[in-house]
Amino acid sequence: MHFSAATVTASLFTFLSLASAGAVPAYPGYKVIWSDEFTGDAGATPSRSKWNYALDTNTNNELQAYTTSNQNVQLSGGNTVQFVPRKDASGKWTSGRLESQATFTPSPNRTTLVEAAIRFGDASIFQKRGLWPAFWMLGDAIHHGTPWPHCGELDIMETVNGLMTGYGTVHCGGDVALGGPCNEPVGIPHTALLLDYGWHTWSLSIDRSNPGGDWRAEKISWMLDGQVFGTLTGAEINDEGVWATLARSPLFIILNLAVGGDWPGQPDANTADGYGNMMEVEYVAVMEA
Repeated sequence: MHFSAATVTASLFTFLSLASAGAVPAYPGYKVIWSDEFTGDAGATPSRSKWNYALDTNTNNELQAYTTSNQNVQLSGGNTVQFVPRKDASGKWTSGRLESQATFTPSPNRTTLVEAAIRFGDASIFQKRGLWPAFWMLGDAIHHGTPWPHCGELDIMETVNGLMTGYGTVHCGGDVALGGPCNEPVGIPHTALLLDYGWHTWSLSIDRSNPGGDWRAEKISWMLDGQVFGTLTGAEINDEGVWATLARSPLFIILNLAVGGDWPGQPDANTADGYGNMMEVEYVAVMEA
Protein backbone atom coordinates (compact mmCIF):
# COMPACT_ATOMS: atom_id res chain seq x y z
CA MET A 1 0.00 0.00 0.00
CA HIS A 2 1.31 3.44 -0.84
CA PHE A 3 0.25 6.24 1.50
CA SER A 4 0.29 9.90 0.58
CA ALA A 5 3.41 11.80 1.63
CA ALA A 6 1.42 13.90 4.10
CA THR A 7 -0.11 10.84 5.75
CA VAL A 8 3.21 9.01 5.97
CA THR A 9 5.02 12.02 7.38
CA ALA A 10 2.43 12.73 10.06
CA SER A 11 2.25 9.08 11.11
CA LEU A 12 6.02 8.66 11.10
CA PHE A 13 6.70 11.65 13.31
CA THR A 14 4.03 10.51 15.77
CA PHE A 15 5.44 7.01 16.03
CA LEU A 16 9.06 8.13 16.07
CA SER A 17 8.40 10.37 19.03
CA LEU A 18 7.19 7.33 20.98
CA ALA A 19 10.00 5.05 19.87
CA SER A 20 12.68 3.79 22.21
CA ALA A 21 15.69 1.61 21.60
CA GLY A 22 14.87 -1.92 20.53
CA ALA A 23 14.14 -3.90 17.40
CA VAL A 24 13.52 -2.06 14.14
CA PRO A 25 10.19 -0.32 14.68
CA ALA A 26 7.21 -0.73 12.38
CA TYR A 27 6.02 2.58 10.93
CA PRO A 28 2.69 2.85 9.08
CA GLY A 29 3.20 2.67 5.33
CA TYR A 30 6.89 1.80 5.54
CA LYS A 31 8.58 -1.46 4.63
CA VAL A 32 12.07 -2.39 5.77
CA ILE A 33 14.35 -2.95 2.78
CA TRP A 34 17.57 -3.50 4.75
CA SER A 35 18.46 -3.72 8.43
CA ASP A 36 20.81 -5.07 11.06
CA GLU A 37 19.74 -5.69 14.67
CA PHE A 38 23.22 -6.92 15.65
CA THR A 39 22.22 -10.29 17.05
CA GLY A 40 24.98 -12.67 18.07
CA ASP A 41 27.27 -13.68 20.87
CA ALA A 42 29.17 -11.18 22.98
CA GLY A 43 32.51 -10.36 21.40
CA ALA A 44 31.49 -11.64 17.96
CA THR A 45 32.10 -9.82 14.72
CA PRO A 46 29.27 -7.86 13.08
CA SER A 47 27.84 -9.52 9.98
CA ARG A 48 30.46 -9.73 7.25
CA SER A 49 27.67 -10.11 4.72
CA LYS A 50 26.33 -6.67 5.64
CA TRP A 51 29.38 -4.67 6.68
CA ASN A 52 32.92 -3.96 5.55
CA TYR A 53 35.59 -2.89 8.00
CA ALA A 54 37.15 0.35 6.79
CA LEU A 55 40.87 0.47 7.55
CA ASP A 56 43.50 3.12 6.80
CA THR A 57 40.73 5.68 6.40
CA ASN A 58 41.80 9.11 7.59
CA THR A 59 40.83 12.28 5.79
CA ASN A 60 40.57 14.69 8.74
CA ASN A 61 43.98 14.39 10.45
CA GLU A 62 42.53 11.94 12.97
CA LEU A 63 44.70 10.04 15.44
CA GLN A 64 43.08 6.61 15.53
CA ALA A 65 43.93 3.56 13.51
CA TYR A 66 40.81 1.61 12.57
CA THR A 67 41.05 -2.12 13.24
CA THR A 68 39.09 -5.36 12.87
CA SER A 69 39.69 -6.24 16.52
CA ASN A 70 36.73 -6.98 18.75
CA GLN A 71 38.42 -4.69 21.24
CA ASN A 72 37.25 -1.86 18.96
CA VAL A 73 34.10 -3.24 17.28
CA GLN A 74 32.06 -6.05 18.78
CA LEU A 75 28.60 -7.40 19.26
CA SER A 76 27.55 -6.97 22.88
CA GLY A 77 25.52 -10.16 23.13
CA GLY A 78 22.48 -8.00 23.89
CA ASN A 79 21.55 -7.15 20.29
CA THR A 80 23.82 -4.14 19.92
CA VAL A 81 27.18 -3.33 18.34
CA GLN A 82 29.77 -1.35 20.29
CA PHE A 83 32.45 0.95 18.89
CA VAL A 84 35.08 1.29 21.61
CA PRO A 85 38.08 3.64 21.41
CA ARG A 86 41.28 2.23 22.94
CA LYS A 87 44.60 3.83 23.87
CA ASP A 88 47.71 1.70 24.34
CA ALA A 89 50.63 2.27 26.70
CA SER A 90 52.42 4.41 24.13
CA GLY A 91 49.41 6.69 23.72
CA LYS A 92 48.34 5.41 20.29
CA TRP A 93 44.58 5.22 19.68
CA THR A 94 42.56 2.55 17.87
CA SER A 95 38.86 2.47 17.05
CA GLY A 96 36.34 1.03 14.60
CA ARG A 97 34.55 1.96 11.39
CA LEU A 98 31.94 -0.10 9.53
CA GLU A 99 30.59 0.62 6.04
CA SER A 100 27.54 -1.11 4.61
CA GLN A 101 28.20 -3.42 1.68
CA ALA A 102 24.80 -2.52 0.27
CA THR A 103 24.06 0.82 -1.34
CA PHE A 104 20.68 2.55 -1.29
CA THR A 105 19.24 4.69 -4.06
CA PRO A 106 16.17 6.74 -3.05
CA SER A 107 13.29 5.66 -5.31
CA PRO A 108 11.21 8.13 -7.31
CA ASN A 109 7.71 8.77 -5.94
CA ARG A 110 8.78 7.30 -2.60
CA THR A 111 10.19 8.35 0.76
CA THR A 112 13.36 6.63 1.98
CA LEU A 113 14.10 6.58 5.72
CA VAL A 114 17.52 5.72 7.17
CA GLU A 115 17.53 5.29 10.93
CA ALA A 116 19.55 4.05 13.89
CA ALA A 117 19.12 3.86 17.67
CA ILE A 118 22.34 5.05 19.31
CA ARG A 119 23.70 5.80 22.75
CA PHE A 120 27.08 6.89 24.08
CA GLY A 121 29.20 5.76 26.99
CA ASP A 122 28.59 7.40 30.36
CA ALA A 123 32.02 8.94 30.88
CA SER A 124 31.78 12.61 31.84
CA ILE A 125 32.08 15.38 29.29
CA PHE A 126 35.49 16.19 30.77
CA GLN A 127 36.69 12.76 29.63
CA LYS A 128 35.39 13.03 26.05
CA ARG A 129 37.69 15.63 24.54
CA GLY A 130 38.70 14.69 20.98
CA LEU A 131 36.05 11.98 20.42
CA TRP A 132 33.88 12.06 17.31
CA PRO A 133 31.16 9.37 16.92
CA ALA A 134 29.13 9.44 13.70
CA PHE A 135 26.30 7.83 11.72
CA TRP A 136 26.38 9.00 8.11
CA MET A 137 26.18 8.21 4.39
CA LEU A 138 28.50 8.76 1.43
CA GLY A 139 27.75 8.66 -2.26
CA ASP A 140 28.96 5.36 -3.75
CA ALA A 141 30.51 7.42 -6.55
CA ILE A 142 33.51 7.86 -4.24
CA HIS A 143 34.28 4.18 -4.95
CA HIS A 144 34.30 4.90 -8.68
CA GLY A 145 36.66 7.84 -8.99
CA THR A 146 34.47 10.76 -7.91
CA PRO A 147 36.29 12.70 -5.19
CA TRP A 148 34.84 14.17 -2.02
CA PRO A 149 32.74 16.33 -1.73
CA HIS A 150 31.47 15.82 -5.29
CA CYS A 151 30.34 12.28 -4.37
CA GLY A 152 27.84 13.75 -1.86
CA GLU A 153 27.69 13.20 1.91
CA LEU A 154 24.75 13.12 4.32
CA ASP A 155 25.71 13.18 7.99
CA ILE A 156 22.78 11.91 10.02
CA MET A 157 24.39 12.23 13.46
CA GLU A 158 27.74 13.55 14.58
CA THR A 159 28.84 14.73 18.01
CA VAL A 160 32.21 16.02 19.15
CA ASN A 161 33.92 16.36 22.52
CA GLY A 162 30.88 15.03 24.40
CA LEU A 163 29.00 18.28 23.77
CA MET A 164 25.22 18.05 23.96
CA THR A 165 24.72 18.96 20.30
CA GLY A 166 23.95 16.58 17.47
CA TYR A 167 24.83 17.64 13.94
CA GLY A 168 23.20 16.66 10.67
CA THR A 169 25.27 18.07 7.83
CA VAL A 170 25.33 18.01 4.03
CA HIS A 171 28.50 18.07 1.97
CA CYS A 172 28.38 18.32 -1.80
CA GLY A 173 30.32 19.51 -4.81
CA GLY A 174 29.66 22.11 -7.43
CA ASP A 175 31.50 24.28 -9.87
CA VAL A 176 33.55 25.75 -7.02
CA ALA A 177 35.89 23.41 -5.14
CA LEU A 178 35.55 25.46 -1.97
CA GLY A 179 32.27 27.16 -1.25
CA GLY A 180 29.74 26.11 -3.85
CA PRO A 181 26.17 25.01 -3.10
CA CYS A 182 27.17 23.33 0.19
CA ASN A 183 29.57 26.01 1.46
CA GLU A 184 32.55 23.68 1.57
CA PRO A 185 34.49 22.69 3.50
CA VAL A 186 32.02 23.58 6.28
CA GLY A 187 28.94 22.10 4.59
CA ILE A 188 25.34 22.91 5.46
CA PRO A 189 24.83 22.03 9.15
CA HIS A 190 21.67 21.43 11.16
CA THR A 191 21.82 21.03 14.93
CA ALA A 192 19.76 19.32 17.63
CA LEU A 193 19.95 19.58 21.41
CA LEU A 194 20.92 16.28 22.99
CA LEU A 195 19.59 15.95 26.54
CA ASP A 196 21.71 12.98 27.64
CA TYR A 197 24.04 10.25 26.41
CA GLY A 198 21.32 7.56 26.53
CA TRP A 199 19.34 5.89 23.75
CA HIS A 200 18.03 8.15 21.00
CA THR A 201 16.73 7.56 17.51
CA TRP A 202 18.45 9.42 14.66
CA SER A 203 16.73 9.45 11.28
CA LEU A 204 17.20 10.85 7.79
CA SER A 205 14.26 11.07 5.40
CA ILE A 206 14.72 11.56 1.64
CA ASP A 207 11.31 12.48 0.28
CA ARG A 208 10.87 12.09 -3.48
CA SER A 209 7.10 11.62 -3.29
CA ASN A 210 6.19 15.07 -4.62
CA PRO A 211 3.67 15.17 -7.48
CA GLY A 212 5.22 15.57 -10.91
CA GLY A 213 8.70 14.47 -9.87
CA ASP A 214 10.07 18.01 -9.62
CA TRP A 215 13.56 17.69 -8.13
CA ARG A 216 13.33 21.18 -6.66
CA ALA A 217 10.45 20.05 -4.41
CA GLU A 218 12.27 16.98 -3.11
CA LYS A 219 13.27 17.26 0.54
CA ILE A 220 15.78 15.78 2.97
CA SER A 221 14.84 15.93 6.67
CA TRP A 222 16.86 15.18 9.83
CA MET A 223 15.11 13.89 12.95
CA LEU A 224 16.06 13.24 16.55
CA ASP A 225 13.50 11.05 18.35
CA GLY A 226 10.98 11.90 15.64
CA GLN A 227 11.39 15.66 15.87
CA VAL A 228 12.63 17.37 12.72
CA PHE A 229 15.69 19.50 13.38
CA GLY A 230 16.69 20.29 9.82
CA THR A 231 15.45 20.23 6.24
CA LEU A 232 16.98 20.82 2.83
CA THR A 233 15.23 20.99 -0.56
CA GLY A 234 16.42 20.68 -4.09
CA ALA A 235 15.45 24.30 -4.63
CA GLU A 236 17.85 25.36 -1.87
CA ILE A 237 20.74 23.53 -3.52
CA ASN A 238 19.60 24.99 -6.85
CA ASP A 239 21.68 22.61 -8.96
CA GLU A 240 20.03 19.49 -10.35
CA GLY A 241 23.27 17.56 -10.81
CA VAL A 242 24.47 18.27 -7.30
CA TRP A 243 21.07 17.44 -5.82
CA ALA A 244 21.16 14.11 -7.64
CA THR A 245 24.29 13.11 -5.69
CA LEU A 246 22.37 13.59 -2.43
CA ALA A 247 18.87 12.34 -3.19
CA ARG A 248 18.92 10.35 -6.44
CA SER A 249 22.14 8.32 -6.41
CA PRO A 250 23.46 5.24 -4.55
CA LEU A 251 24.59 5.91 -0.98
CA PHE A 252 26.17 3.63 1.62
CA ILE A 253 25.98 3.79 5.42
CA ILE A 254 28.92 4.41 7.75
CA LEU A 255 29.19 3.96 11.53
CA ASN A 256 32.43 5.05 13.15
CA LEU A 257 34.07 6.59 16.18
CA ALA A 258 37.01 8.83 15.31
CA VAL A 259 39.61 10.16 17.74
CA GLY A 260 41.04 13.60 17.17
CA GLY A 261 40.90 15.34 13.84
CA ASP A 262 40.34 18.80 12.43
CA TRP A 263 36.91 19.29 13.97
CA PRO A 264 37.05 18.04 17.58
CA GLY A 265 40.75 18.67 18.00
CA GLN A 266 43.02 16.37 19.92
CA PRO A 267 42.17 14.37 23.05
CA ASP A 268 43.79 15.61 26.24
CA ALA A 269 45.16 13.97 29.34
CA ASN A 270 41.64 13.48 30.72
CA THR A 271 40.23 11.71 27.64
CA ALA A 272 39.25 8.19 28.62
CA ASP A 273 39.29 5.11 26.45
CA GLY A 274 37.06 2.07 26.85
CA TYR A 275 33.34 1.55 27.27
CA GLY A 276 32.74 4.87 28.99
CA ASN A 277 33.36 6.53 25.64
CA MET A 278 31.88 3.96 23.28
CA MET A 279 29.19 4.49 20.67
CA GLU A 280 26.60 1.71 20.93
CA VAL A 281 24.07 1.01 18.17
CA GLU A 282 20.97 -1.13 18.64
CA TYR A 283 19.78 -1.23 15.04
CA VAL A 284 20.29 0.34 11.66
CA ALA A 285 17.49 0.21 9.11
CA VAL A 286 16.59 1.52 5.68
CA MET A 287 12.85 1.77 5.03
CA GLU A 288 10.71 2.94 2.15
CA ALA A 289 7.16 4.25 1.87
